[in-house]
Amino acid sequence: MKLTFEIKNISKKFTSENKENYALKDINLTIETGKFVCFVGPSGCGKTTLLRLIEGFEKPTEGTITDDDKVVEQPSKDRGFIFQDYSLFPWLTVMDNVTFGLKIAGKPKEENTKRALEYLDAVGLKDYANRYPHELSGGMKQRVAIIRSIINDSKTLLMDEPFSALDVLTKRKLQTQLVDNWMSKNRTIIFVTHDVDEAIYLADEIVVFSTRPGSIKKIIKNDLPRPRNRTSREFNDLITEVTKYIDESDIIV
Repeated sequence: MKLTFEIKNISKKFTSENKENYALKDINLTIETGKFVCFVGPSGCGKTTLLRLIEGFEKPTEGTITDDDKVVEQPSKDRGFIFQDYSLFPWLTVMDNVTFGLKIAGKPKEENTKRALEYLDAVGLKDYANRYPHELSGGMKQRVAIIRSIINDSKTLLMDEPFSALDVLTKRKLQTQLVDNWMSKNRTIIFVTHDVDEAIYLADEIVVFSTRPGSIKKIIKNDLPRPRNRTSREFNDLITEVTKYIDESDIIV
């Protein structure tokens, strides 16, 4: 078993109004290379905080995180990060935004353009390839940002509720694209979501967090065959199992 991430005794404190509060407390987790892992749990339970610690945007108050045996101390080009809100380069077209990382990596322009158009076409943005971000709606910008990260070749992809603002049809298309990309590249993906259905469709492992201070309540293995059938009894049984560990009022199913 090859480990991408080993998270040991992680705690994170924040100071507010001269008081120290734990956002995360005593987190221990190992994530194998090539796994698709989803974090779920109530709002404010520290899912995004842990994701930011794994990327290196923040440092833990206690404990260590290693990526392939190297202590995470700062962001890395090996770890792509998709924020909940879009972050596009306003001076670049949609096509140039999407292919930016591929260009930096030295990939051939013709190949980059072909790949980008396939992804853009799947989410209804092919005709917007030469537009600039200010010409797009918020939902369009988010789709572009997601596609830009998916098609890049980073070893690990960290995703913070990237599909939460999208309509159901577009969300499901991007979920399918993400799974196809993950399977073809054998990359590790860690994905934060409030949506239990989404977690079950995507993940090999579902990590359920408790309320603040955030801790791991349960790790659930998901062995459902792919492509996954949302209408199957097994899929819905797993929804029931995951949901029972989460306060019903705090989760969107």
